[in-house]
Amino acid sequence: MLPPFDKDVQLVTDGRQFDKQATYQITVKSNLDRTWADWFDGFAITPGADSTTVLTGPAADQAALHGLLGRIRDLGLPLLSVERLERKRQPPACGTSPGRR
Repeated sequence: MLPPFDKDVQLVTDGRQFDKQATYQITVKSNLDRTWADWFDGFAITPGADSTTVLTGPAADQAALHGLLGRIRDLGLPLLSVERLERKRQPPACGTSPGRR
């Protein structure tokens, strides 16, 4: 039996928005140094003081993200979080409306 849905959870029925390049921040429970960057498709590697490492970088699409997560799994690294970083919307230029250019 599936748990009831939280009313605040937005279901994604059209995943095409996630088939584009996006920047991700992935946290693992391990001490990795920056020499692993090539192995993780050039993601920036930031070691934490608490035996964690944050990998940040672009994934071309969901397939590329799953490939990267597969590498993390293959190394036996405990996955703590995956966050898709949203671009901040730029305010429209002075004197223009969002629909006009």
